[in-house]
Amino acid sequence: MRRTITALVNNTSGVLNRITGLFARRHFNIESITVGVTENPAISRITFVVIVDSKDNIEQVIKQLNKQVDVLKVNDITDEAIVARELALIKIVATPQQRGEVAALVNPFRASIIDVGRESLTVQITGDHQKVEAFIDLLRPYGIKELARTGITAFKRGTKKYDLDTHAITLIN
Repeated sequence: MRRTITALVNNTSGVLNRITGLFARRHFNIESITVGVTENPAISRITFVVIVDSKDNIEQVIKQLNKQVDVLKVNDITDEAIVARELALIKIVATPQQRGEVAALVNPFRASIIDVGRESLTVQITGDHQKVEAFIDLLRPYGIKELARTGITAFKRGTKKYDLDTHAITLIN
């Protein structure tokens, strides 16, 4: 079971190490982690994506995180209406003759070519996890020379959730 957890923490030395140590002690592998300063420079937001075998396990980790001195707020936002994005830089093998083909793939995904070499292209893409995965799969046949990903950064959506199936609007936090 894949879970997305966000934590607001004091922006001080050692906080990230203590928090990731907590996940390690519970034998949870962190699939991705992003950290950055928030609108308040004294506070950082950490977004974890972890794989767990039960919801009880993640609830226990959240309780443990909340006990940490520098942790201000923790949320499991997996089942919430969220905004989530990931960045990937992908360097592929691409001859001058293949560049047009690659450009045709880049445009529908709203990606961009950010570097061109003699026999390679570097492409940047941002979006949700599934979009990034789909784009990488399309580029694999060209030969991926290097791949760097940020992991998911996420938080809850604004004030309304729109259900595409029922066309209902629900007020949320």
